[in-house]
Amino acid sequence: FDKDIYSLPPEELKDIPQLPGSLEESLKALENDYEFLLKGGVFTEELIQVWIESKRKEMDEIRFIPHPKEFELYFDI
Repeated sequence: FDKDIYSLPPEELKDIPQLPGSLEESLKALENDYEFLLKGGVFTEELIQVWIESKRKEMDEIRFIPHPKEFELYFDI
């Protein structure tokens, strides 16, 4: 971009694509658009699906680990 995106009006900002804001959003985006990764035979569809599932399992494990801030707030209750 040759423009300062922080000074753009909202009408122009809406046309600029945004990156996913989390791993979960990234995995959803990958599920919806991975055809480019299949070109040239570098990745297979099965590999991509297994990788996505693996990352989802990691997210689930992490989701259930208390954050240090939770200990700080609630440990002595």
